[in-house]
Amino acid sequence: MAASLEEPDGAFVYARHGNPTVRALETAVAELEGGAGAQAAGSGMGAIASTLGALLRQGDHVVAQNRLYGGTRAFLDTLRRHWGVDVTHVAVGDPENVRAAIRPDTRLLFAETITNPTGEVADLPRLTAVAREAGVTTVVDNTFATPLLCRPIEHGADVVVHSATKYLGGHSDVLGGLAVFADDTTRRAVWERAVESGAVLDPFAAWLLLRGLQTLGVRVARQCANAQILAERLEADPRIAAVHYPGLPGHPGHGTAQRLLSGGYGGVLAFEPVGGLRAGRAFAESVRLASLAPSLGDVKTLVTHPASVSHRQLSAEQLARAGISDGLIRLSTGIEDVEDLWEDIDQALAAAQPEAAP
Repeated sequence: MAASLEEPDGAFVYARHGNPTVRALETAVAELEGGAGAQAAGSGMGAIASTLGALLRQGDHVVAQNRLYGGTRAFLDTLRRHWGVDVTHVAVGDPENVRAAIRPDTRLLFAETITNPTGEVADLPRLTAVAREAGVTTVVDNTFATPLLCRPIEHGADVVVHSATKYLGGHSDVLGGLAVFADDTTRRAVWERAVESGAVLDPFAAWLLLRGLQTLGVRVARQCANAQILAERLEADPRIAAVHYPGLPGHPGHGTAQRLLSGGYGGVLAFEPVGGLRAGRAFAESVRLASLAPSLGDVKTLVTHPASVSHRQLSAEQLARAGISDGLIRLSTGIEDVEDLWEDIDQALAAAQPEAAP
């Protein structure tokens, strides 16, 4: 029994150390990502915290993308304040920025395949090459892309993390996270950290996520198609000041997205209604078919206001650096009929800007 408690693939003797249903989920997602193994966690942040906690020590240095999910940014700030881990945030659109930020004490590079919420696409092959040359571990959050659009390990990433609450689950009825590893040594280190901290997934949540994986392909295909159509219509609408979606030719990450992503450009887009904060809040409060909710990847279309929800921990200066304006709206497309979605968006824009006409 003692040996089983010390091995990530040991016999199932205590659920915090391993469970058959959780193991089935880990195996399935590792195969989807092309990894050597995976560790399931109680949330996406649990997967991130376990991974960074296992790989970093006091005095280490992290290079992180400047446009990250607010919770990740907040956790990196906590590492800096309480653990003595130095963090440098850089724009990863140019991998030379990463090269310039790497120091002798740099241990980890953290990036998102598609950033939350403005859709910047990381040039993973070039980024991971810079990191590997310096002996730096690369961790990539692949939540927005899912393994259907991109498999970061194939592009040189060492660890891939997911908020499984989002696309992998797909129905906004389960909380979970996963970290997938290119090698078993890293997996074992993170497993030990997760077991010690208790950041593990329960079996029923794992069952729900396994159920969600069965429809991942059809859901993501429909969500990407809906997002592309809506982004194009919003871009042409005079009531919109800006649209952020990598599927648009004018998006700064479009070229990288064409090279990196396969099967679509993701199901999340962001846009800025004319009128700033007032118009953005009015739009969010006026949707009827879509739901105002702080999540994404659901079969139902969800709308949120990042400045006050997903990125609320950021200061005004940090929001500006992340490209998030006061009025910016993030829209996660569901699988509804796209014409029904557009009708809802159109009426919400009309409510937000009664003086404007499309």
